[in-house]
Amino acid sequence: QIIVDDDDSKVWSLYDAGPRSIRCPLIFLPPVSGTADVFFQQILALTGWGYRVITLQYPVYWDLLEFCDGFRKLLDHLQLDKVHLFGASLGGFLAQKFAEYTHKSPRVQSLILCNAFSDTSIFNQTWTANSFWLMPAFMLKKIVLGNFASGPVDPEMADGIDFMVDRLESLGQSELASRLTLNCQNSYVEPHKIRDIPVTIMDVFDQSALSTEAKEEMYKLYPNARRAHLKTGGNFPYLCRSAEVNLYIQIHLLQFHGTRYAAIDPSMVSAEELEVQKISLHNSSEQEEQ
Repeated sequence: QIIVDDDDSKVWSLYDAGPRSIRCPLIFLPPVSGTADVFFQQILALTGWGYRVITLQYPVYWDLLEFCDGFRKLLDHLQLDKVHLFGASLGGFLAQKFAEYTHKSPRVQSLILCNAFSDTSIFNQTWTANSFWLMPAFMLKKIVLGNFASGPVDPEMADGIDFMVDRLESLGQSELASRLTLNCQNSYVEPHKIRDIPVTIMDVFDQSALSTEAKEEMYKLYPNARRAHLKTGGNFPYLCRSAEVNLYIQIHLLQFHGTRYAAIDPSMVSAEELEVQKISLHNSSEQEEQ
C-alpha cells in the first residue's frame, strides 16, 4: 500500500509481480466494482511468461484531474517513466484520460482498452454524478449490480460475476461513490492528444454494460487501433475468458519486444513460440466466423 498525496487517506493498493528489472510494465486499472485482485488470472499467467505486471486499486478521488495527478505521483514513486495500461470499463476511461493528461510529457507507451468508453454521457447519469457521495453504500451497490449480466450464462461467466459481486461487497461507500462519480462526471476523451499511442480495443460480442453506440464511438476515435474481439465474455472477460484475453495482451505487447519499452524479460522471449500462438489465434477466430 502506497500513499503519494499529501492526504494520508489516499492509499493506493497494488500488486507488483514479475521481474523488477523491467522499466515499462503493464499496469491494470479495474472497473468501478473491481479491486486490484480482479486481474489475478493475468498476474499468474503473464508473470509466468516473464512479464512485469502491476494491478491497482485506486484511492478515493472525486475528480479526474485529481486522479491523474495522483496516478502520475504513483508512477514517480515507483520510478516508472513509461508504462503500458490495460483498463477495464472505468479503468479504460481513466487510462485514456491519463494518457491525455500527460500528453506533453508522455507517460503512457500503449493502451489496451477492455469494454472501455470515451465519453461518460453514454450512461445518462451526468446529472446525478454530483449526488453519489450522498447515497448509502447499498444504493450504490444496487446501481453497479444493475449493469451486471442477468439471465443464463455459462459456468465460467457465473463464477466471474460471483467473484466481482464479492469484490464489490468489499468496497466502502466513499470508494464506490467516488468511482461512480468519475464514471459519470461529464467528460470525454480528446483523441488528438493521444493519437500517436498504440491502442488495442478489446470488446465482447455478447451482453455487456456497453452499448453498441459506445463501441462504435471507440472505433471512430481510434481508427488505427488493433481490435481484439471476444465472442463471449460479458463484462469481465479477463476473469471468465482469461486465456483469450492473456493471448491478446501478449500480441499487443509483442510490438515492443526488443525495445526499452518491452514489458517482458528479454531472456523469456521466444519469437517462434509467439508466432505459433498468433497463427493459432488467427485460425481459431477464422473458424468462429465461419
